[in-house]
Amino acid sequence: MATEIEGVRLQKVLANAGVASRRASEELILAGAVKVNGKVVKELGTRINPETDKVSVKGTPIQLDASRVYLALNKPVGVISSMSDEYGRPDLSQYALRDDRVYNVGRLDADTSGLLILTNDGELANMLAHPKFGVSKTYVAKVEGLVTSQEINQLLKGVQLEDGQMSADKANLVDSNPYESLVEITIHSGKNRVVRRMFDSIGHPVKDLVRRQFGPIQLGPLKPGQTRLLSKVEIGALLKAAQNSSKEPKASATKPGPKPRGRKRW
Repeated sequence: MATEIEGVRLQKVLANAGVASRRASEELILAGAVKVNGKVVKELGTRINPETDKVSVKGTPIQLDASRVYLALNKPVGVISSMSDEYGRPDLSQYALRDDRVYNVGRLDADTSGLLILTNDGELANMLAHPKFGVSKTYVAKVEGLVTSQEINQLLKGVQLEDGQMSADKANLVDSNPYESLVEITIHSGKNRVVRRMFDSIGHPVKDLVRRQFGPIQLGPLKPGQTRLLSKVEIGALLKAAQNSSKEPKASATKPGPKPRGRKRW
């Protein structure tokens, strides 16, 4: 934390970050709702260094760096999850704002659409995308055939894949008919094409797959190809998810198991 004669007053920093007006920020400080570097601060004269000090309000981290950009993109089918492609295929560079050098947080297969986070916060991107942190991801899958409640339970208990046993955190049958079913499924694994492989394993190949949620961020009404800036609340929730994940990495949902015999490679 900066000394009394250095830095910027805490209430001004909060107001500049869009947390609240300066007067409301003062009230938050006096109420003990603000922490600097993990310690509650109640003195209105407190000065901090916005470049180095970590600030949270009511347990939610606040991004003080105004140069940071956080975007939600509804990635269309056919676009690869990369900022450039040596083969000239459609990539994510067309969705970057201005000249900001943004990174995609994790990836979606070219034939999967839905929510993808783009940011120039490289540390956050690497943390949220790292498999050991296990950020939850929710998809809606349209699959072939009529999915039964027994098969939903099978997804929850775990199915055997070539690289081990994989289970869903949540699975819910949204709609179905004799020809196709709509299933909402939540996982925290980042393995390649894992949702498609899980449905293949129970005999229901995926016809269409959309990611609706990544951690605390929801796709909402964004249409394919559209982007939007994350709100201050969403940015705080994303920073908190990264913070919590780094403290308590989730155990993998994949359990080693015998390699299935006679099963086709996906």
